[in-house]
Amino acid sequence: MLESHAIAAFAALSQETRLRVVRLLVRSGEAGMAAGAIGEAVGASASNLSFHLSHLERAGLVESRRESRSIVYRAKVDGLAGLVRFLLEECCDGRPEICAPLLGSLPMPNRVYDVLFLCSGNSARSILAESILRKEGEGRFRVHSAGSRPKGFVEPLALKVLEALDYPTEGLRSKDWREFAEPGAPQLDFVFTVCDAAAGEPCPVWPGQPMTAHWGIEDPAAVEGAPFERERAFGQAFRYLKNRIGVFTSLPIASLDRLALSKKLDEIGTIEGASTGAVVPFERASA
Repeated sequence: MLESHAIAAFAALSQETRLRVVRLLVRSGEAGMAAGAIGEAVGASASNLSFHLSHLERAGLVESRRESRSIVYRAKVDGLAGLVRFLLEECCDGRPEICAPLLGSLPMPNRVYDVLFLCSGNSARSILAESILRKEGEGRFRVHSAGSRPKGFVEPLALKVLEALDYPTEGLRSKDWREFAEPGAPQLDFVFTVCDAAAGEPCPVWPGQPMTAHWGIEDPAAVEGAPFERERAFGQAFRYLKNRIGVFTSLPIASLDRLALSKKLDEIGTIEGASTGAVVPFERASA
C-alpha cells in the first residue's frame, strides 16, 4: 500500500461515525448490511450516513452492491488487510512479531475469566446463560448478565426451567449494563450478546479489553400460546444456550491466540438456534 493511500484510510477512520461503521461492517462479514440498518445502528441520518459511506468507499475501506431496493455495504477486506500490512511491513520494519501484541495475537492468560451475557431486557436469555455457565464453567468463570433496557424482573418460566434442571438461581436479577462500566466493575474478558437488539445498540465502554461475540437466539418470552408452549420455548432456549456454552467451556482458552479465539467465538454463534432476524453486529460506544 502506498503511503498516500494509508494516510487517506487513516483519515477516513479518524472520524467517530466512520470508525463505528467500519467496525460494524467487519463483524457483519460477507453478508454486509443495508444502509438503513447501518444508519439505525450508528445513529446517523440518511444524508449524514451517505456522506460518511462515500468517504469510506473513496478510501477503499468499504464497498457496496445493490440488492433489490437496498444498497448493501460490506467491509472491503483487501483494503483493510492492506492497511494492516502497511503497519506491519513499514512501521515494524518487516518484523511482524513486534506488532503481534497490538494485533491481539497473544494467547489469553490462564486464570478465572469474567464473562458478561447481554440482552435488552435481561430477564430470560441472558439469565439462562448466566446460570448455565455458572454450573458448566466449574469455577473457571465469574459470570454476570445485564440488559440495555432491563425489565427489572426475571421471567418466572426461566427460573422454573433452571430449577427443574438443577441449575443455580440464587442471586439472578435483571439489571442495567451500565453497572459493568462503572469504577470498580469487574475487568471483563468476554462479552456475549444473546439477542439481536442488544447486539445493535451502542454499548458502554467496558473495563479491560473484552473479546465479544453475538450468540443470538429467539426470545422465549415473546412466544404466545398455551402455558406448555411457552414453557417449551424456554426449554428450547435453555438447550440452545447450553450447547453453545458447552463448546465455549471446552475451548483451550489459555493456549489460543486472540485472533484464533475470536474466530471460534464467532463460530459458536452459528450453532443451531441462531436467531433468524437481521443481526446487527455488536458495537461498543466510544465513551
